Amino acid sequence: MTGEKLVGMANQIGGFFAAMPDRDQAIEDIASHLRRMWEPRMRRALYAHIDQVGAGELSALLQEVVTTRRTELEPPAIK
Repeated sequence: MTGEKLVGMANQIGGFFAAMPDRDQAIEDIASHLRRMWEPRMRRALYAHIDQVGAGELSALLQEVVTTRRTELEPPAIK
């Protein structure tokens, strides 16, 4: 799956949770969704894409999630 596709999917998730009145809860729920519903290779690919082109394609809410929650969301590289 391409980085662009993953960014689009992440932004859709962010759009859903952006309607929540509590921003901190929205951030927690997005991180939880990505941990539970995205395979580790999808999360790795998202971070690889971000590292290569930057996080500018992500909504502000998703940018906050992927930067503040990176250690818990990015699975270790496969050796």
